[in-house]
Amino acid sequence: MLGAGLGLTVQQIWEPLRDRRLVISSLLANFVLVPLFVYLLLQVVHLSEPLRDGLLIMAVASGPPALPKLAHIVKGNIAFSVGLMMLLMLGTIVYMPIVLPLVVEGVQINSWEIAKPLLLMMVTPLVIGLFIKAKFAAIAPTIRPILFKLSNAGLLLGLVVRLAIHTNDIISLLKTGAIFVCAVFILFSFTVGYLLGGPGIDTQRVLGVGTAQRNFAAALLVGTSNFEDPNVVSIIMVTSILMMVTVLIVGPKFIEIDQPTNAEREQVEV
Repeated sequence: MLGAGLGLTVQQIWEPLRDRRLVISSLLANFVLVPLFVYLLLQVVHLSEPLRDGLLIMAVASGPPALPKLAHIVKGNIAFSVGLMMLLMLGTIVYMPIVLPLVVEGVQINSWEIAKPLLLMMVTPLVIGLFIKAKFAAIAPTIRPILFKLSNAGLLLGLVVRLAIHTNDIISLLKTGAIFVCAVFILFSFTVGYLLGGPGIDTQRVLGVGTAQRNFAAALLVGTSNFEDPNVVSIIMVTSILMMVTVLIVGPKFIEIDQPTNAEREQVEV
């Protein structure tokens, strides 16, 4: 987030959000279509209650903190990714305490408890980066590449550690069929986000990965504070890992598909 702030201005972040159609599509995809789809899917595919609860928590938790980094990986619109992340995080703070108790029995959510870590870890470094870019523009290009390398290393290290820790959980969920539900969840989320992410390919990529990668931090907070059954946290962790792996593997493939062929480039030049 600090690196993103060093490369952007407030105007650049705000500009994509002036597109009302794009904003409405983003909210529709994340707060209506994905939660509704997962809820209906779980009516058809029967899982144990803890696994069902964990998936529903993930479905209503939107605004992935890693979205700017994911947008960078898939060569999406970085400014839109920051604005979208803020929009979805704020939406989740309001939306989650209202909707989740309707579909998951016994859940109690404190909006401030969700907002506090997100504001501290996301908004604060972004504001610092924007301030440095505005007041000390000369040093921003020097610092930014270093921060991106550090964030790449942190992303990879975090993913490897989580995979190592939760290997047994993944194997266990394979036996229950929950992994299949996770895969359908991710595929639908990415597809609906990508299709609604116009007007450009760069915004389609961002909304695609931003919808597929849910707000793991908010979901984990709710899961650990409301449930004693470890399977709730396990399914949240495993789903988050699968979402990240899917974006890292599939994202670059979509870039190749989106890029024009040599024949198309020649036609454009003519």
